[in-house]
Amino acid sequence: MGFLDEMGKQLGGALGGAGGGQPNVLQIVQALMQQNGGLDGLLAKLQQGGLGDAVKSWLGNGQNVQVTAEQITKALGNPQIAAVAKQFGVDPQQVSNLVAQNLPGLVDKLSPNGALSGNPQDLLAQGASLLKGFLK
Repeated sequence: MGFLDEMGKQLGGALGGAGGGQPNVLQIVQALMQQNGGLDGLLAKLQQGGLGDAVKSWLGNGQNVQVTAEQITKALGNPQIAAVAKQFGVDPQQVSNLVAQNLPGLVDKLSPNGALSGNPQDLLAQGASLLKGFLK
């Protein structure tokens, strides 16, 4: 999780969430990772929740399978989504929407060789680049 912490610091809240606004995608993903034992744990929970093919596509080199907010909520469970929403003072639907819209691309960029591995600095640069792209 350290590389996501570093990305958050480097972006300095560029996606929002810093200073009392809406949470950014990175903050939400970090909270979900903390609840699930890291990114591997979060992905495993999504796989167990029926999104195995989607997660596999995010890690692979082909087209990413998109997921819906409802699929995210079903896979992670209402209590987990509600806890993150409460943590950030937002609606649970907003949490699910942000995760559904952004996690596939984030995981894809963090797994260029089909696995979540490699030099943390490379992952940091790729993840930061991806998140900067969300600002457009």
